[in-house]
Amino acid sequence: MQVRFRSLVIAVVLALIVGSAGTYGILQWRGDLLSPGVPLTAADRAEFEKLFRSFQTLKAQYYQPVDDAKLVDGAIGGMVQALGDPFSSYMDRSTAQQFHESLGSSFEGIGAEVKAENGKIVVVAPIKGSPAEKAGLRANDQILSVNGKSLQGMNVNDAVLLIRGKKGTVADLEIQRPGVKDVLHIKVVRDTVPLTTVDSSMVEPGIGRIAITQFNENTGKEFDDALAKLQAQGMRGLILDLRGNPGGYLEACLEIANKLIPNHGIIVQVVDRAGRKDVHRSTLDRAPFPVVALIDGGSASAAEILAAALQEAAHDPLVGQKSFGKGTVQTELDFPDGSNIKYTMAKWLTPDGNWIHQKGIQPNYPVALPYYWQLPPLSITRPITPDSTDTSVKIMQNFLEALGYSPGRTDGYFSPQTTEALRAFQQAKGLSPTGILDPDTAMALNDAVIAKEKQSDPVMQKGIEVLKSLIKV
Repeated sequence: MQVRFRSLVIAVVLALIVGSAGTYGILQWRGDLLSPGVPLTAADRAEFEKLFRSFQTLKAQYYQPVDDAKLVDGAIGGMVQALGDPFSSYMDRSTAQQFHESLGSSFEGIGAEVKAENGKIVVVAPIKGSPAEKAGLRANDQILSVNGKSLQGMNVNDAVLLIRGKKGTVADLEIQRPGVKDVLHIKVVRDTVPLTTVDSSMVEPGIGRIAITQFNENTGKEFDDALAKLQAQGMRGLILDLRGNPGGYLEACLEIANKLIPNHGIIVQVVDRAGRKDVHRSTLDRAPFPVVALIDGGSASAAEILAAALQEAAHDPLVGQKSFGKGTVQTELDFPDGSNIKYTMAKWLTPDGNWIHQKGIQPNYPVALPYYWQLPPLSITRPITPDSTDTSVKIMQNFLEALGYSPGRTDGYFSPQTTEALRAFQQAKGLSPTGILDPDTAMALNDAVIAKEKQSDPVMQKGIEVLKSLIKV
């Protein structure tokens, strides 16, 4: 059987994309690094005879007619699943078609990357500006159920089909968040998510900021355009924001690294099972300006390649939280019927030869985030009155406290002091000071907290502080 064989960049999630765009990219390999197969041994032939005999038996003797394609899909899926690798996956024709449709310039979905881990479906990162991010999904959230259907033990492709959906439909998610005792209920309205991957601005005189949400085929050009614009405005130092970036095309990552990694330094080393290395070096002679990169638990894969290269080859500091920790490379094998296998075929090392897989990259300047950053937005459909206990009340109390009001407690009980704090907030926002948590008040609290997060981003503030110390006066 003729199959199409191509190698892919470091991708966090393979088929684990929930309405997300290009997290794969072509990685150029030497011709001898990959081969379409190896000769079968006598033992291999015996195992295949067992497989074929099982297929024949079920096809001929099962008490009901069987679907040949489903049997074959199940056998291949079982083989890949037996690897125990969350980044290897088999997709049937339908699932593969949905995956490739998600590689365009926009898509419909919730906009999050997920992976399978020990029988659980875990968020790698929501895409910036996506419905998932706006609804409050965070990196490392475990999705327990979707619209009442449990995902426990479900393979990731089936979970993805449940989470995905058409624009305007609602994904009602039960979430278990690390460090949060209560199960969270988050409603995400699916929408069209455009994939502009670069955002930039001057945050202070001489200090530019470029945020990269993921690496796709247009990211290199978007980065070049943003960089030229900032330099024209007198930028002398760059904050590179890689937070929540789940990875993407290696080529885009290398394009950007070639603008930032000086002295022809090593960007990444890819090592196959035989120990053979593909070493990618920068083409840049001298660093044009100092750089500080921001990372967090949602920075993964290609984002970690760039972060590690900045830290080890360019000696640029990293600020934030430990990164995700994905240090493997996948390849894709396409079959004529449209199905495919994605499996891990190599690992990548940092310039100093470190393997960050399942360990992540530690920032030079760790910055802890306030507790309220980990909470989802308030989402209520009915008013909640004083003298009641509710998870939404707990979120409200934490939000009020973060905004400078004094709820008196943050355990979810709607106490008299909480009521007075809520009245004070309502009055300050021009709302009727009823002391009742209604949908309008919940929306106003969400907006106020989002504004506070943008205004007082502690990771960004630390990054600016560090960058100022590096800029030559």
